[in-house]
Amino acid sequence: MIFETIEKQKSNILHTYEDLHELAEPSWQEEKTSHYLQEKLINAGLHVERYEGHFGFIAEIKGQSKEVIALRADMDALVQEVDGVVCANHSCGHDAHSTMVLHTALALVQSKQAFQHTIRFLFQPAEEKAAGALRMIEDGALENVKFLGGIHLRPSLELPFGAAAPAILHGSTTSLTGVIKGRPAHAARPEEGNNPIEAAALLIQELRQIELNASCSIKITELHGGEASNLIPETTRFTFDLRSRTNDVMNELIEKAQKIVQQVAATTKTEIITNLEDYSPAATKHPEAIKLAEKAILQVLGEVEPPCVSPGAEDFHFYTLKQKELVATMIGLGCDLKPGLHHPHMTFKKDALIYGTKILTQLLLEADKKQW
Repeated sequence: MIFETIEKQKSNILHTYEDLHELAEPSWQEEKTSHYLQEKLINAGLHVERYEGHFGFIAEIKGQSKEVIALRADMDALVQEVDGVVCANHSCGHDAHSTMVLHTALALVQSKQAFQHTIRFLFQPAEEKAAGALRMIEDGALENVKFLGGIHLRPSLELPFGAAAPAILHGSTTSLTGVIKGRPAHAARPEEGNNPIEAAALLIQELRQIELNASCSIKITELHGGEASNLIPETTRFTFDLRSRTNDVMNELIEKAQKIVQQVAATTKTEIITNLEDYSPAATKHPEAIKLAEKAILQVLGEVEPPCVSPGAEDFHFYTLKQKELVATMIGLGCDLKPGLHHPHMTFKKDALIYGTKILTQLLLEADKKQW
């Protein structure tokens, strides 16, 4: 019966997606998106709780128990160049995720079922900044939560249209940014200066020598120094991208990188100031959560794919990093997404929103049967 309700709401689901797609607001600026979602949830009878200082919020369907089962959606858009114009653009599917979680909430409340657990829906800001989940945790969004589910559109090379995976196994990622301070001089008298670009070149070569295992990488992604052809600059800025399949290896990678930075600074007699930014932890593979997701996917699609292994990152995994006992998983949704996530002209088949909503709805129904 509840799936029939979702089918009947197909046009509304697609309309919601189009509305959210047009709103497209950057991280920490999701005001209109948040108000749009809140209005629909409040009108449907859900209790909504807002937070100070950002536009994230939670909505709840009260159950017989104060123990909570939950879904999380992200709301923010990327800021990127699209056809020569820099703008907010939903090329990571957050508009789709919010659409599916919203309509899961609406389908469950319209079913007028009595639920064993309180069901909570987390609408999170600033996923693209790897900061929104941490803010929601600080504000108490995980209070009493025993199970947390999420969903993310997957590229066509990962999952085909009409398929879904019970987990996305993201790795850990962070950016090592820094400034190398040397001594400026005229290029005709280089002995009077200390070239920070040469120090950067040595740093790049040394960091490439780090050996841990094939499941991690460190690579230069930004290098800026100098303003004139005949001057040795005073400073050079850099960014290195660090990635690892596990949090433990990421910690080793960071430690080795920072030691090399210190060694290069000493060798080149420069000052190197570094900072770690945009850290995201690796996924926690939780067998109990994966089993629940498999049941939900089988109920809806009749078959289930293995977990996706993704080279990308997701701040969803802060929820399990900060609350170790939390049972959680992020479902991967096949939707014929092309040419790829974060591409300015990313597209996918919108009918995937319908079976994605059904999977999330069934996931909560399965979670509600359990004694947590």
